[in-house]
Amino acid sequence: MAAENHTCACGCKSTEDTDATAGLQADLSTVEDVDLLVVGGGKAGKSLAMLRAKKGDRVVMVERDKVGGTCINVACIPTKTLVTSARVLETVRKSASYGASLPGGSDELSKAVVSLEALRARKEKIVGAMVGAHEKMFPASGMDFVKGTATFVAPKTVSIALNDGGTRVIRGAKVLINTGTTPAVPPIDGLKDVDFWTSEDLLRLTELPKDMVILGGGVIGVEMASMMSSFGVSITLVDGGEHILAREDADAADVIRESLEAQGVTVLNDFRAASVSSDNGTITVKADDGREVAGERLLVALGRTPVTKNLNLEAAGVELTDRGFVKVDDRLQTTAEGVYSAGDVAGSPQFTHVSWNDFRVLRDLFDGKDASTKDRLIPWTVFVTPELGRVGMSETEAREAGKNIRVAKVPTANVPRAKTLGETDGFFKIVVDADTDKILGATIIGSEAGEVITSVQMAMLGGLTWQQVRDAVIAHPTMSEGLNIVLDAMPAK
Repeated sequence: MAAENHTCACGCKSTEDTDATAGLQADLSTVEDVDLLVVGGGKAGKSLAMLRAKKGDRVVMVERDKVGGTCINVACIPTKTLVTSARVLETVRKSASYGASLPGGSDELSKAVVSLEALRARKEKIVGAMVGAHEKMFPASGMDFVKGTATFVAPKTVSIALNDGGTRVIRGAKVLINTGTTPAVPPIDGLKDVDFWTSEDLLRLTELPKDMVILGGGVIGVEMASMMSSFGVSITLVDGGEHILAREDADAADVIRESLEAQGVTVLNDFRAASVSSDNGTITVKADDGREVAGERLLVALGRTPVTKNLNLEAAGVELTDRGFVKVDDRLQTTAEGVYSAGDVAGSPQFTHVSWNDFRVLRDLFDGKDASTKDRLIPWTVFVTPELGRVGMSETEAREAGKNIRVAKVPTANVPRAKTLGETDGFFKIVVDADTDKILGATIIGSEAGEVITSVQMAMLGGLTWQQVRDAVIAHPTMSEGLNIVLDAMPAK
């Protein structure tokens, strides 16, 4: 779809939209005063709005079109719903290796294919149920939930163009900006002239193309490549860096690349897109070194950009960073007194669990307690197969920081539970401070890595030494038992 048609999850237009704030005027004589005005109903915004409303505050939250925010509509929930379907499909295809077959020994299960209609129905059922739940929770909390497009017209004051017609002008004693991000569309020659997809377009599941080029080897690109390949789409994944998943160590990226290639995905690195063109239903991407890749569809997965342009933040006295995010301090306070920002738009790491933690910081601050975003320990998971879980420093980051480290690493195949699951690809790697014996970080690749990494996070938060984790009695056979195994392999000083 054309970039100018993108919309975001909040009550404002995408950064690609035409500037709609020029000449905007509002009748401030009609202003409605509230205790809290929330612009954009993402995880932090909706959580704070409901909480403060339940406490008796007068709260208005404005949202343009995605009730519940980006996560449940066009990001985490639909994506992981589809990833689950892809994993089930792969398990069905290899069911014979687990001793399962159809009557008569037929191998038809190995030829299982996805039903686009059923896939879409399952995704929409899950998303729809969560949206419906939010539509009940919002009014039940006592907040005034407004569907419309908000633009600042004065400090702490917005004019809302209501979706069903009319205008409201709202001023908050406190204001939270939680407008999120939208898929980034880089200025690549010819890109806006072709019918490309973003991750949000792909999740609508209008079709399963024969082949697809994915531009970008970050988390979104890698997850989409794995998922769509399972659904039978021939994928070419191109990335401009030395390896995919640039935030990870090279050995971790290599495991994921090898897994993708085993699925049939073609992975190309050092591929910096210079131009895009379309001819007779085929989209071609040309790199700056002359290489070309082509497919029926092009997915642009080159990150996300903050939604701030048409908020008219100048009128609110809110400044932006050089990258266009709302400028905040470690208490999520913007440059305007009484105006806060949270989640992706505030430059927080782009994970829903971080936005939820932003909410908890604001919750405490609004209750008169001390809270800060400083020194947060943030885990993340890449939902490919095998799954990747990360927390803290990578080995590369620790070495670049000049840390005196010890590194323990074992293959996931050493973990008994991995053998019983028949999923032995990957490794467990833990980086520790050689001087204090404290854990600095971990990378885990294997089944349920996102769950196992939480155990490492808890150990780090609790200040445990690596020896204490090594000697902990962990249930057998579980994937978490791999923590005992990898730390038993810690090399001597």
